[in-house]
Amino acid sequence: MQHTQSYINANKEVFLEELLALLRIPSVSADPAYADDVRKTAQFVADKLQDAGADKVQLFETAGYPIVYGEKMVDASLPTILIYGHYDVQPPDPVELWDSPPFEPIIKKTKLHPDGAIFARGACDDKGQAYMHVKAFQAMMDKGELPCNVKFMIEGEEEVGSENLGIFCKEKAEMLACDVVLLSDTSVIANDIPSITVGLRGLSYVEVEVVGPNKDLHSGVYGGAVGNPVNILCEMIASLKDENNKISIPGFYDDVVIVNEADRAKMNEAPFSLEQYKESLSVDSVHGEKGYTVLEQTSIRPTLDVNGIWGGYIGEGAKTVLPSKANAKISMRLVPNQDPDTITALFQSHFESIAPESVKVTVTPHHGGMPAVTPTDTLEYKAAAMAMKQTYGKDPIPQRGGGSIPIVALFEEVFGVKSVLLGFGLNSDDIHSPNEHYGLFNYYRGIETIPYFYQYYTDLKTGKIS
Repeated sequence: MQHTQSYINANKEVFLEELLALLRIPSVSADPAYADDVRKTAQFVADKLQDAGADKVQLFETAGYPIVYGEKMVDASLPTILIYGHYDVQPPDPVELWDSPPFEPIIKKTKLHPDGAIFARGACDDKGQAYMHVKAFQAMMDKGELPCNVKFMIEGEEEVGSENLGIFCKEKAEMLACDVVLLSDTSVIANDIPSITVGLRGLSYVEVEVVGPNKDLHSGVYGGAVGNPVNILCEMIASLKDENNKISIPGFYDDVVIVNEADRAKMNEAPFSLEQYKESLSVDSVHGEKGYTVLEQTSIRPTLDVNGIWGGYIGEGAKTVLPSKANAKISMRLVPNQDPDTITALFQSHFESIAPESVKVTVTPHHGGMPAVTPTDTLEYKAAAMAMKQTYGKDPIPQRGGGSIPIVALFEEVFGVKSVLLGFGLNSDDIHSPNEHYGLFNYYRGIETIPYFYQYYTDLKTGKIS
């Protein structure tokens, strides 16, 4: 790996300029207005993958956006690593809260990123992290140090549920056959505290609509007699949690795996400052489920959150209307053993049951995903830990993440292999929020670490080391 690491150090500026070019393309998969740009991004990734030395590079069309595929098969007797990433990004809204245009990346120094961070939508989630793999592969190829077989599968619909990826994986299972899946869409505890994500929450995402009168009404003439859908929606949402912030939907916790006290204590040994946490968010207090720490609330406990709510008049000035309807988008993060389809059905049944007769309620399910837990006693985890120790100088801490990557469970189901969640972002990098950013340190450290994973995994798998 010595030549690979020297190559990486000599080409950091080139690697950075390429990432900045990638970030300038607004690949928002949720908004059809960006359809051409999403496809342009797919082609950009395919071109760079081919330039890096991959074979059989092509865009596989789906019912949505294309999946970028490429491979380099060194020797059939060697292990095969499948790299997964996504080139689509979250919508930039609300744009007015960005300090700089979301698709015009700039580099600024911050308290947590004294070497500088790239501010742009997708910088960390997931263009920056996915592109690390392309550049690490290029470095190994150019220096003749690729120790195993590699396949790339980079999709364009992760931010809208990866609906077509499952179909693709099942149809192309033979082409995608591998020994392990490696992805970087997670974080480390801190730049001086490496960690590996060993668990992810699942997801159930729904949209609700509450409809009252057949048109907006005068709030003076009708107010007090006709049900106000906005008021009613707020009351219904408020009833979904009790005074301890526990979700009140019947049956919601039936399948939740309870983490024992010993494991909870171990989890809370991870470095964490509640005061710094509150300060970084400009809040005076946290507001989670009673009886659990912040680290537990954001990893081993399920959640229910309103992601957006609207209805009535929201323009400048005043307009005294009683709205005809109100809407909200609601997400539920799930923990091991909770099934998203079951939770969605429970939510729908309960939400419809608590609606007063004065309104009509519609619940529309969107995407979901299964929770996942990966073991720490496998060759792939050991290789990842060894790789991180090589570049960070200390053993990584295994930790469960609060986010959702639904395809991790899919990969195990279809390919019969585990995934390694080797992320390099920070939780404070504002993914999905205005001013998303990704540290230059993190970008380069990922490119430096990935080749070591390849080498250690190959050596462990072939018995060269134990």
